[in-house]
Amino acid sequence: MAIYLRCIPPSPFLPSRPLQLRQLSRNGMTPKAITEWKEYEQAVKDKDLGKALRFLQESPQLDDYYSETDNGLLDLKRDWDVLDTCLNADDMRLVASAYSFLKDKGFLNYFGKYRSIVLEGPRDVTPTVLKSSTGLEVSKLSPKKFGLSTSSSVVLVAFFAGLSYLVDHGVDLRPQLAAVLGLSMVDSIFLGGTCLAQISSYWPPYKRRILVHEAGHLLVAYLMGCPIRGVILDPIVAMQMGIQGQAGTQFWDENLQNELAEGRLTGVAFDRYCMVLFGGIAAEALVYGEAEGGENDENLFRSICLLLEPPFSVAQMSNQARWSVLQSYNLLKWHKQAHRAAVKALENGGSLSVVIRSIEEAMAANR
Repeated sequence: MAIYLRCIPPSPFLPSRPLQLRQLSRNGMTPKAITEWKEYEQAVKDKDLGKALRFLQESPQLDDYYSETDNGLLDLKRDWDVLDTCLNADDMRLVASAYSFLKDKGFLNYFGKYRSIVLEGPRDVTPTVLKSSTGLEVSKLSPKKFGLSTSSSVVLVAFFAGLSYLVDHGVDLRPQLAAVLGLSMVDSIFLGGTCLAQISSYWPPYKRRILVHEAGHLLVAYLMGCPIRGVILDPIVAMQMGIQGQAGTQFWDENLQNELAEGRLTGVAFDRYCMVLFGGIAAEALVYGEAEGGENDENLFRSICLLLEPPFSVAQMSNQARWSVLQSYNLLKWHKQAHRAAVKALENGGSLSVVIRSIEEAMAANR
């Protein structure tokens, strides 16, 4: 089961490094090995994770072409690119295998590094504790209906003020307003608000907030050791993949899937899932001082709480939500540089491999 995270609303961009065949030839690779590398490149291009991963796992010559960079990271021309094939993979265990392979090879040093954090700290997080720890009221860490925070409300007030001004000066906008409202209703009912999300995503401040939110999900999932299938930032693509909202981060937790399949859910697996789920809200609160997006994340959280035996009460849900967002907030605060690196990579259109590599390099530079 892939879990889809939805939101309402890195070091410099690191492009993939192309394979230089003549350089590999100088290093002593055989023509057969070069041909195999070309086949690997084609597998990456075709988004065929199974084929690309088999090449990396079965090639006996790979270890001869690893070198250590100045910051201690292992470097090989194309291994990172295997992550870019994950989004098209239907088998999430295959995605997990790709992360395990790269971690074993020394690429993903920080993947799962903070997996045990869910065992630490007090469990009872009152609104007072939350404020003393973050400096923020609980309301600042709650998604806003329709994504309206203090800043966006100002924009809305300005819009209606301008509208009122036009009406007062004899400009009849009723036909246009009726058409817009009608189209908005159709978009909301039949498309889940995708069209409005697509239009909103072109507004730079709004777009960046989405990036901050998704980078929060991604970084928390990565540090908690949950394989990430991909990040979808285009509302149209998100709709085609069955994701409601403007964007989504797809991650997987094998323990959670197995436990749900068995009809049980332990505290550790649930805690880890909740931390990733509230990572987007925590990221927005950390960067902007309040969260706008995350209403769908909260809805998903409530639905999972009802699967517990016995189901959580409202008070237990509230405490679990506060605990989860506080844990994610602290984790992101400790690793601000890595979060900024992820946001920057996403902002520059970086693929998943670029984002993950930017996180690794930022973490290594600040250890």
